[in-house]
Order: sequence, then C-alpha cells, then structure tokens
Amino acid sequence: MCGIVGIIGKQPVAPLLVDSLKRLEYRGYDSAGVATLKEGQLDRRRAEGKLVNLETELTRHPLDGKVGIGHTRWATHGAPTQQNAHPHFCEGVAVVHNGIIENFAEIRDQLTARGAQFTTETDTEVVAQLLASLIRNGKTPREAMQATLGLIKGAYALAVLFDGEEGQIMGARNGPPLAVGHGEGEMFLGSDAIALSPFTDEITYLEDGDWAVIDRNGVEIFDTSGNVVERPRSKASTAYAQVEKGNHRHFMEKEIYEQPEVVSHTLAHYVDFTAGKVRNIAPDLNFSAIDSIKIAACGTAFYAGQIGKYWLERYARLPVEIDVASEFRYREMPLPGNQAALFVSQSGETADTLASLRYCKEHGLKIGAIVNVRESTIAREADVVFPTLAGPEIGVASTKAFTCQLATFAALAIAAGRARGTLIADEEANMVRALSEAPRIASSVLNTIQPQLENLSRELSRYRNVLYLGRGTNYTLAMEGALKLKEISYIHAEGYAAGELKHGPIALIDENMPVIVIAPYDRHYEKTMSNMQEVAARGGRIIFVTDENGAAAATLDTMATITLPNVDELMMPLIFTLPIQLIAYHTAVFMGTDVDQPRNLAKSVTVE
Repeated sequence: MCGIVGIIGKQPVAPLLVDSLKRLEYRGYDSAGVATLKEGQLDRRRAEGKLVNLETELTRHPLDGKVGIGHTRWATHGAPTQQNAHPHFCEGVAVVHNGIIENFAEIRDQLTARGAQFTTETDTEVVAQLLASLIRNGKTPREAMQATLGLIKGAYALAVLFDGEEGQIMGARNGPPLAVGHGEGEMFLGSDAIALSPFTDEITYLEDGDWAVIDRNGVEIFDTSGNVVERPRSKASTAYAQVEKGNHRHFMEKEIYEQPEVVSHTLAHYVDFTAGKVRNIAPDLNFSAIDSIKIAACGTAFYAGQIGKYWLERYARLPVEIDVASEFRYREMPLPGNQAALFVSQSGETADTLASLRYCKEHGLKIGAIVNVRESTIAREADVVFPTLAGPEIGVASTKAFTCQLATFAALAIAAGRARGTLIADEEANMVRALSEAPRIASSVLNTIQPQLENLSRELSRYRNVLYLGRGTNYTLAMEGALKLKEISYIHAEGYAAGELKHGPIALIDENMPVIVIAPYDRHYEKTMSNMQEVAARGGRIIFVTDENGAAAATLDTMATITLPNVDELMMPLIFTLPIQLIAYHTAVFMGTDVDQPRNLAKSVTVE
C-alpha cells in the first residue's frame, strides 16, 4: 500500500525523501508528495502519477529544509489527484498516512459542524484537521497527537510535522508497519527497512498502538496510554540495499531469474542434503500431536498454501483446511485446541492474514508463519517462524517469493511425514534428493525456454481472454498462472480444475480462446489429455505445458508445446511455475503495460 518516509537530516532532505520513496514504489501508488520544515515553516510539493512527476515539480520549485516527510499514495478515499495527494496540511500541521480511518465520516461531520473546511476527498485529512483543532484549543503537539489517536479508529501508520517543531517528527502505528531508523545526529522513519537502507541498518519497529516522538537525539516511544515503552533495536537482516534491476528490463524479470539461487538458499536452510533429511525445523510444532492444520493467506501466497495442502495431506496424511484470509477471518469457525495454523505472507504485514492469525491465537492454536520478512508483524506474533529466503521482492506480481514458499512447504511436508510416521527414511532421502536438483533444473529451464516463450507471448498478447487448466497441484498452478497474466497484462484469465471443464467453462471454448493446459506425465495425465481432446474438438487453441514424457505421449496439434525436463512429482510445481511466470511477463511486455507496478495493485496490502 502507501509508502511513508521521514528524515531528520544534516542536509536538505527533499531529494533524499524522493530517493527513499523510489525504494517503496514496489508497494504500488498513484500520487506522491513531500513536505519539509525550514525555519519552523511548513512547505510541500505534490504530484499526480509517478515519482518522476514529483521530481519535475521539485526541479521547478525546489524545497529546502533539513526535516521532512514523504509519501506515495495508493488511492482509497478520493481519486488519485494532486489535490488528494499527501502530505495534507491544516493550520501548521502536515500529515502522511498509510491505511484507512474507518470513522473518518463521523469525525469529518463533527469538525465541519464546528467550522472546519475540508479541501480533499480523503479520510486522512481528518487527522490533520483533528490535530490542528486540538492545538488551537491549547494542547501541545504531543498532547494533540495522543488525543487524536484516541479518537480515530481503523488501520493506520502516520508521520506528522508541526510548525515550529524544527527538529521533530511524530509517528504512530496501528496495523500497517512503521520503522524508526537510527543514525548519528540524524533519525529516520519509514514504512519498511528498504526505504531506510541508504541511511541505516539500525531499526526499531513500532508495535500496534505505539506512537513516537523522534528528534536528532533519538526516539521516545509511547503506548496507547501515553506510557513510555522500550522497543528493541535490530539489524535489518535482508540485503535491502540490493534492489537494482541490473541488466534486466524489469524487477519482475530479475526476480524470475533469481529463483534458482533463492530457492537454493531456502532449501539449504531447511534441508541437510548430506544426510538426506530435513532438519529439525519445527521443534515447537509437534506434527504428531495435532489432528489438522488451518492455512490462511492471500493472493499468490494462498496458492502456495494450496500446494502445501496437497503435500501435507499426501505425504504426512495430515488434514488441511485452507481459506483466503479475507474469508477465514470472518467465518467464525470452531477451532479445537489440537489443531495448528499456518499463515503465509511475503511481507508479513498482510492485514487479512494478520487478523486471521490473531483469531487463531485467541483460540489457543499453535501458530506458524511462512514469511519473507523476519521482522514483520506476522513473524513477531507467531509461535514458530519459517523464513523464506527470497530477499527483497520489488515486482508487485510475486515470483521468487512464491517458489520459496513452495520450497518451505515441501520441507514442512517431509518433516511432518517423518514425525507422523508416514514417510520412512528411504522415502525422505529420495524426496530430499529430488529437491536438491530443483535449483539446477530451474536454472537450465530459465536458460533455454525464453526464446520460445517470447514468440508465444507475442501471439498471446492479441487475445483478450485465456483459460488455464490443470489437475492436482497443476490446478493450483493454473490459478496462479491466470492471476499472473491478469495482474500484469490486464488480459482476462481464469484457472480451472481440468475436471470442471464440462461443468461450465467449455461453453467459452472457440477459436478465439487460448487454453493453457499444465499437464506433466503424472498420475493425472491421461484424464487431462481427455480434457484437451474436448478443447481441440471445439476449436480451442491449446498451449501445452508438459514434460518430455508428456510431449512424447501427446497426439494433438497445439498452438505451442512447452517441454520441460522430466522431474520428480514433488519438484514439479517448483519447475512448472517458471514458464507460467514468463508467459505472463513477456505478454505484458509486448502489451506495453507497467510490469513492475501494474495499475490498481499494491505489493503489501496492509488494510482490508
């Protein structure tokens, strides 16, 4: 969602704020702005659209000042216009905000009745108006901040400047993450460590309900009652500074090609390849003592969880129930205490997933978190953390985070199978051996299939609808492939279980409907081939994603056949997702869309 940066610096901060905001572009945004304090006076520059527009505005009208806040806005309340862009000003108060103020309409009506004049359509402006109103009535900035936080409801991260408070920024967090960065004679505030990485790796993460007063000498942190609290400093553990595209056209392309390396790192964390076994990765999660597992996640992380469900049920004989987190949190399901719950999130800050975690925790379940950011809220609130070592993922459409989540689930399924006695040592060794080959095979696939997929994607970009089919874990890959294509190319795409073809989707099949069938030569192959026959009989244009054995056994003409190496069934999702990602990527490139920052989407969804 929106990105926040604040700097108390030793030099003019406007250029530094913009550079830091660029590191938050991956979160998604549609307008941007910065505000500074110079000689106790607030000033700001704002622009609709990308940060280059803000840079142009700053070139025309430079902004001085060694203290400032910046913001990239993802519109929720009000159109993405310059007028609605942050920072919002009101009588000597400047505010930037990530989240949603749920009771903004009520507060706005109360303030309007008292003579306040609102100039934007946003929910955020009520925060600036409230602060200004309280200061006008005699409160100090600190008193006004605490009082305002007691009045607003919802999810928010805030950064605030006040006229006359030259060396000070206030921040608050309730939901969306906010981190304080420590320097020598300078201090920083940001939505995450990536934004602060050019300045410091000494980070303090605010907890829900915290608010902070930051000056050149450090930070004072308060809880909701106004009591001073201590929060630990930590070193930013991920190589956040390494967020350059290198020789790649887009971050998404770079992250696709990083997958052999990062999957190798993740597997090495969980698997002892020399001993041929999974390490003791979950000592606090006794798989043999639980009857079932709940999984909740959103978007691509949900699809990783869906494949994890297949693996846990097949290899560990452990029943799994999975929901998208936005449904899970409201179902009010019964949760017996002999269950565990797993929550999957790249950022570790996904609002619906976090709410689902807290629901399970309230009911006494053991909580596991599969996250890419170890310092995230979901990681901090879980009982057991299973890190995915993907490194920073900048492209909004998840790629390497997904395959690292799969690698983690594969290790968990083996560990659970061993603990529950459903896998013997030889079976575990064979599965570990198969996983050990995944990075090498993935690298080989990425180095050989690109030319074919570029040509295919050029043709695919001419269509407006695409259907994906698969069975088993390949059904999940069909849904993930459809999600990738629609996210970044804006082509309408749907993923279906191949066995459901005759239950509706077959009505769509004609010569204008490409159908991407994911079918390696596994136990589902023959049945999926029957579905392909049904598509071919109706003129559908088949793109067949299979392995060498599957290609040799096929008898149908296709629009294209993408042939991958024969691999162990456990490894198939890790390998077969690669062409699916590249099809979406190259199609979007040919269509000229914004691949890394597709319209209307955000990387980290920290509000409902």
